[in-house]
Amino acid sequence: MRRADRLFQIVQYLRGGRLVRAQDLAERLEVSQRTIYRDIADLQASGVPVDGEAGVGYIMQGGFDLPPLMFNRDEIVALVAGARLLRAWGGEAMAAAAMEALVKIDAVLPEAERDRAAAVQVHAFAPEMTDPLRRQLDRIEIAVDKRRCLTFVYADKAAQHTQRTVRPLGLWFWGKVWTLVAWCELREDFRMFRVDRMTDTCAGAGYKAEPGRDLRTFYALMRQRSLEAGCTAPGQMRAQAREHADL
Repeated sequence: MRRADRLFQIVQYLRGGRLVRAQDLAERLEVSQRTIYRDIADLQASGVPVDGEAGVGYIMQGGFDLPPLMFNRDEIVALVAGARLLRAWGGEAMAAAAMEALVKIDAVLPEAERDRAAAVQVHAFAPEMTDPLRRQLDRIEIAVDKRRCLTFVYADKAAQHTQRTVRPLGLWFWGKVWTLVAWCELREDFRMFRVDRMTDTCAGAGYKAEPGRDLRTFYALMRQRSLEAGCTAPGQMRAQAREHADL
């Protein structure tokens, strides 16, 4: 990460009037605490109103370089509800990022809008989401983002186990069930796998996007098959997608 990008990230983490330790900043940015101390000193010297000291933590005074954000009620409800849904049903990193985003948004909202956000009564609960499953989602999301092949043992609905090597392309949430959309080397075709039926998941070598085996091709194939079958409603199109599912 470039130093300028790191300084920007430090400012983002300090927004919201929270006390943040140098150790936490160092872990998030994957640098030493000594580097964080130097960065904080540079920010202070450049006029950024950061208070605190080494061993205690740092906090930024409110009102510094905050862009005006204006949301109407429906947008606020959508943001808060979306973050809470992801906190309940997402991976550990996804949930943490969603809540961090809400903190940053809250820091720049006018008082009236901030009160609206706090009053949103939309909640989500997911007892099915165990810690191992949350970590599994994070591993898969990283593999999708970094374009790294995945190997795993998969159990289908008949409890038959097969070893798979795939090119992970995306994660789909069906309501209580996450599926991985991927190019399967075993089937030599697109497949969807229930994440809760994947075990011994391991990221392997990277892969390059290849025409015919990418997400754009998958979506085009879904649209084509939906049109051929006369499916226009979202529910019908989702049913078509399940043809590629090893569920």
